[in-house]
Amino acid sequence: MKSSAKTAQTGVRYLEIDQNRAGQRLDNFLLRQLKGVPKSRVYRLLRRGEVRVNRGRAGPDYRLQEGDSVRLPPVRTAAPTTAVTADYGWLSARILHEDEHLLVIDKPAGFAVHGGSEVAVGVIEAFRTLRPDANFLELVHRLDRGTSGCLLLAKSRPALLALHRMWRDGGVHKHYLALIKGRWRGGARMVNVPLARDRPRGAERLVGVTTEGKNAESRFTPKRTHGPATLVDIELLTGRTHQARVHAAHLGHPIAGDDKYGDYAFNRSLRPLGLRRLFLHAAVLHFAHPVHGNTLHVEAPLPAELAAVLERLDHERKI
Repeated sequence: MKSSAKTAQTGVRYLEIDQNRAGQRLDNFLLRQLKGVPKSRVYRLLRRGEVRVNRGRAGPDYRLQEGDSVRLPPVRTAAPTTAVTADYGWLSARILHEDEHLLVIDKPAGFAVHGGSEVAVGVIEAFRTLRPDANFLELVHRLDRGTSGCLLLAKSRPALLALHRMWRDGGVHKHYLALIKGRWRGGARMVNVPLARDRPRGAERLVGVTTEGKNAESRFTPKRTHGPATLVDIELLTGRTHQARVHAAHLGHPIAGDDKYGDYAFNRSLRPLGLRRLFLHAAVLHFAHPVHGNTLHVEAPLPAELAAVLERLDHERKI
């Protein structure tokens, strides 16, 4: 039986490595260049010496250097498709900031940041297809699929490496808006409890508070009370998986709509008010530009469906 997937035969190609590609492992570079070629075939090409770097053999873990010449042998690859462009062109309207080194998008809830076993296309795959001439485009960080808001992408390797350092060293200030269960008492509160993936539930592993975990710091600042809930600003001073969600639950104020760490009865009570998602929104990124040095302050407005939930809570309180 013939496959229905469209393919294209390429000839021998020679690619010169620029600064955006320098530093990548050779196997990762090949997987990006030879789209549609099975991973096993790519590694076989390397073992047979059909891929050459500066006319010589190179292993899969070789780190490409600026000025290297890479020979790609003739292979049959997946033919270019315009499907992603047609389906996801609307993402361009959600760009909050863009220059020659980086891009910030207001990611919608329900849209994964990258493809995987359950999702064919995420934000990064969509943008790579929308920008076919871009030599480099990578995620700087990740947001949960259910979280909306500011997502940062790098358009050059120097920018990516600099932003990774800034992210690790606290140079990027990250503020989230979340609706939490209960009325908040007092002012701003620091949470400094370590987190680790240590609670299995079915096929997934949840994050929990444990003394053996990694340091995790968050600052919770109340914004306004809405009936039986409070809108808070959560500044993440570190960037652990599910940090805002686990810290909120640890305080006894789980985030509304959280199906992993939340309160089932609280979530159910908000469904008639229109809450069908996690009420967590990456509202602000504040950092120094990794190349130019000027201060960037990027804000993503609270999505209309979340603002509507707050309005309905306020209306119920007045009745």
